[in-house]
Amino acid sequence: MAINYFLQSKKNPAPIYVRIREYSGIDAKARTKYSINPKLWSTSKGQPKNLADEEFKKLHEDLISFKAKLNARLNKRQPNETINTQWLKDYINPPPVPESLPDGLVKYFDKYVDFKKSSNEITASSIKKINVFKQLVSRYESTLRQEIKISHVNLAFQNNFENYCRDNKYAPNTIAMAVRYIKTMCRHARINGIETHQQLDGITSKGESVKHIYLSFEELEKIENKKIPENLEDIRDWLIISCYTGQRISDFMRFTKEMIRVADGKQYIEFTQEKTKKIMTLPLHKKVIAILNKHDGDFPKALSDQKYNDYIKDVCSLVGLKQKVEGSIKRTDTQRKETGSFEKFKLVCSHIGRRSFATNFYGKIPTPLLMAATGHTTEKMFLRYIGKSDATNAQELSKAFDDLEHKEIGQNKK
Repeated sequence: MAINYFLQSKKNPAPIYVRIREYSGIDAKARTKYSINPKLWSTSKGQPKNLADEEFKKLHEDLISFKAKLNARLNKRQPNETINTQWLKDYINPPPVPESLPDGLVKYFDKYVDFKKSSNEITASSIKKINVFKQLVSRYESTLRQEIKISHVNLAFQNNFENYCRDNKYAPNTIAMAVRYIKTMCRHARINGIETHQQLDGITSKGESVKHIYLSFEELEKIENKKIPENLEDIRDWLIISCYTGQRISDFMRFTKEMIRVADGKQYIEFTQEKTKKIMTLPLHKKVIAILNKHDGDFPKALSDQKYNDYIKDVCSLVGLKQKVEGSIKRTDTQRKETGSFEKFKLVCSHIGRRSFATNFYGKIPTPLLMAATGHTTEKMFLRYIGKSDATNAQELSKAFDDLEHKEIGQNKK
C-alpha cells in the first residue's frame, strides 16, 4: 500500500491531499486537515521544503504521524471492507455515530442535513431548499394530527400527500420535487438502519415539462445597445457577463480582477464553483473583456442576489422584452409559483445567464466543452437543462450527414 501527499491548488494556503494506492486496484484520495503555501512544498518529496523551520518541521511530523496511523488502520481492515475515496474521507472526518436516529420523517430532515454537514457535502442553498420541503411535510403532518413515521412512506402516503399539495395549489413540479426529497430522506434513513416500507423504491413522481426561458443573441445585442439609466448600467454588465460565462450567480457575482490570468495572449478566469467546489478555468469572451475594459480592468460592483434579480427585470423591461411567453412566476401573496403566459421580462432571473450561455452556444461549440463550462456531468442532464431531447442529437447528426453529402457532391463535380 503506497501512501503519498500532494497539492491540487496553487492558491495560498493550499490544502494537502493524501492518496492511497495498491496493486489490487485501490486508488483513493481525500483532503486532509493540513495546508501549506504551494511555493514552500516539495512536489517530488511530498513534504515541506524547509524542515529547519520549526513550523514546517511540526507540519512534517504531523504528516508522518497521520501516515503511520492511516497505514495501521489499513492493516487492520476487514476482508470485506471496501477501501475507496469515501472510506478515506470518513477516516479523515469521521461521520457522527448515530446514537438515536429519529424514525419520524420531519425530524429526519434535520438529521440528514447534520450528516451532510459533517462530511462537508452540502451547500447553504441546498440546506435552504431542504428546509422548504421539510416545512411542507410538517404542514401536511399537522393536518393528519399524528407523526409521519419513515416506515409509513408508501404508495398510499404518496397519493394522499400529492392530493394535499394539489388542494393547496402547489405547482406540479414542486410536488414532484417534494416527493423526491422525501424519498431521499427515507433511503438515507434506511442506510442508517431505520425501517422503511417495502414500497419505498416503487415511489416515483414526474413533473410537467417547463418552458425554458433564455436570452437569444439578438436580445442580448438589444440589451447591450439600449441606452438605460446610469444606475442600471452595472446590472446590465453583470447580465452580459453571466450570459457569456455560463456561471451561477453564486460564482459570477464573486468575480474579481485577481482571478484573471493571461496565457498565450488570452485572458482566463480561475475560480472554484461555490456549489460543486470544482476548480474552473474559463476563457473570457470578447463581450466580457469589453466590460472589463470599461471598468478599468475590473468587474462591476457586486450586489445581493435579491437586488440583482429585481434590477435585471427592470433592464429587460426597458429593452422591450414584453412579448408573452409561457413560464412560471412566484406570487407575492402565496409565495408559490404560478404557471401561465407572462411578459418575458417578468420571468427573467439570475439563472437566465447560465441557461442563455448553454442554449445559445449549443450546436456552435462541442457539447463536452459546454458541459465543462456549465458543470453538467452527463449529456442527458445538459440537454434537459436547455430543453432539448435526446432526439436533438439524432437531428443534428442527420444534418451533419446531409452537409457531408452535399460537400462530397460538390467535390465530385469539381
